[in-house]
Amino acid sequence: MCGLTGLFRFSGDAEPDAGVLRRMTDALRHRGPDGEGFHTEGGVGFGHRRLAIVDLAGGHQPMATPDGSVIIVFNGEIYNHEALRRELEAVGHRFLTRSDTEAILHGWREWGVGCLDRLNGMFAFALWDRRSGQLLLARDRLGEKPLHYTQLTDGTVAFASEIGGLLAIPGLPRRLNPVALEDFLALGYVPDPDTIYSGIRRLPPGHFLLLRRPGTATLPPPRRYWAPPTTTNTLRTDAAGQLASRLDASVRMRLMSDVPLGSFLSGGVDSSAVTALAARASAAMQTFTIGFPGASDERPAAAAMAARLGTRHCSEAGDIDYVAAARDQAALFGEPFGDHSSVPTLAVCRLARQRVTVALSGDGGDEVFAGYRRYRWHQLAEAVRASVPATARRRVLGTLAAFYPKLDRAPRWLRAKHTLTEISLESAVGYYRTVCRLHAEQRRSLLSPSLRTALDGYDPADRFPALMEACDADAPLLQAQYADLHTYLPGDILTKVDRMSMAVSLEVRPPLLDHTLVEWGMSLPASLKLRRGQGKYVLRQAMAHLLPRSILEGPKQGFAATIAGQLRAQATTIRQRLLGPAMLDSGLFDPAALAAMVDRHNSGRHDHSQALWHLLVLEGFLSAEGRPDHRLSSYSLAEA
Repeated sequence: MCGLTGLFRFSGDAEPDAGVLRRMTDALRHRGPDGEGFHTEGGVGFGHRRLAIVDLAGGHQPMATPDGSVIIVFNGEIYNHEALRRELEAVGHRFLTRSDTEAILHGWREWGVGCLDRLNGMFAFALWDRRSGQLLLARDRLGEKPLHYTQLTDGTVAFASEIGGLLAIPGLPRRLNPVALEDFLALGYVPDPDTIYSGIRRLPPGHFLLLRRPGTATLPPPRRYWAPPTTTNTLRTDAAGQLASRLDASVRMRLMSDVPLGSFLSGGVDSSAVTALAARASAAMQTFTIGFPGASDERPAAAAMAARLGTRHCSEAGDIDYVAAARDQAALFGEPFGDHSSVPTLAVCRLARQRVTVALSGDGGDEVFAGYRRYRWHQLAEAVRASVPATARRRVLGTLAAFYPKLDRAPRWLRAKHTLTEISLESAVGYYRTVCRLHAEQRRSLLSPSLRTALDGYDPADRFPALMEACDADAPLLQAQYADLHTYLPGDILTKVDRMSMAVSLEVRPPLLDHTLVEWGMSLPASLKLRRGQGKYVLRQAMAHLLPRSILEGPKQGFAATIAGQLRAQATTIRQRLLGPAMLDSGLFDPAALAAMVDRHNSGRHDHSQALWHLLVLEGFLSAEGRPDHRLSSYSLAEA
């Protein structure tokens, strides 16, 4: 795993500023502590930080073809690189290293942009072909590895693995993007292709940019080379057997490493399945768990599973001050990030890094095989929508929702206000409400008049109808999964794992996100994913020979501890932060509304922990050194 940076000019023979390139690359030191490299020539400059995983001696970057005409900086792993090497050598290509990086170089020579279709792995890279004058920026299909870019005032295109690499450029504008801020408050992350800064973009998963020299200084739109399936098939063969075989192959591919490798292990199906298959293939497997004292502590189940598999197991108890941790999110992510499970994720990554350099994870199982409770709810809601006319739903259920009390602390079955509201809405907007962290009425009550004006009616829900309508109208589960693969998975889950693991120089590999497995799993009939009110049916069947019933039949548990009590215990500190200079000077929020929310939460009658955590994270972002420019008066939504 690595970090990459670069500068590209559409015309002119001057080399990019080497000092700027070094500052950009130094900002990514945590992503690659094992070495650095640079390349500059007329109009093009690359920087690289390396975390050595494969071919420790020969995999240095930037890397070039033997004739020096094609140069690359690469972040990730190409798991099928040996097969690609054999294919390319058969048609005359000569390799100088064992590195997977070199397979991309020769793949470009042989297949051009078509090489992306042949890569199996997680990747973000920049490739410069001086003979054709083309620069290729590309990101893997699911968004496991990040790539950000911006265009400077002189037309130069700058790119980096993390936002921090771009913020190292002197004089880079840091104008706040109000649309991204609204997305963050609603979803807990900023969805691709936006970032919190109006001038910095994120290359979406499964996309590439192709730039040419010489050329006009106009950035073309990213081009898509892969998308998840939009229809389901009727599988007539042994689905569980196929899945067991496919997942075993995916795990074995991800054991490729010249450094120590382990696996995250919780009490859940996904990580247990991955770890069981890895332990069967490798006798030296190490496992790692973070748990929280209480009824949802995963450590006992993980320890029992580790003993069953014979792994060398390490676990720790989580004891986290979430209020203090909120201040660190901006430095770790480069922008506000609202999923507080990032805090224990950092802890388990730090634990694993003490012993290994690579860790397998169970990420992706919930999205691909329908493990989230919201998928079950969406199926039920769709059944109601299909049987009750839209007009009746809006009038009857919408009216009931308006008058039903909001019972934050009541048992789940009594909290019907949101349930009634969601069913009364159309499918995509109703699903959006199940993933929304702060609903519109709550968000807008907190915003200042100037920010509400800058938003000009923008609604984060608007992206969901277009995504879900891309799928078969008779496959509501697939529609929800498809939306998550474009929003929640890359924006929250994979961003969290990448930044937290890279913060401690650990590479994390999720076998359940092999793109061929994702394509196969997403297209399965809903009955193989959801059955008798339980998700991941086919995965549980596939792993029945390896996992105990206690794991196969156990309920899904969250990774992070509840934070409501901590926020009440530190109400004074929270009030000071949310009503401190950073928040008040920004002019983004109504101070009276912020104070009232703290008081309502502290009373114990309301649970505003999610909103308060988002606001604390944002306060940390606004307080950080090199804070963004918050002026909104000249902002236009067309710029976003």
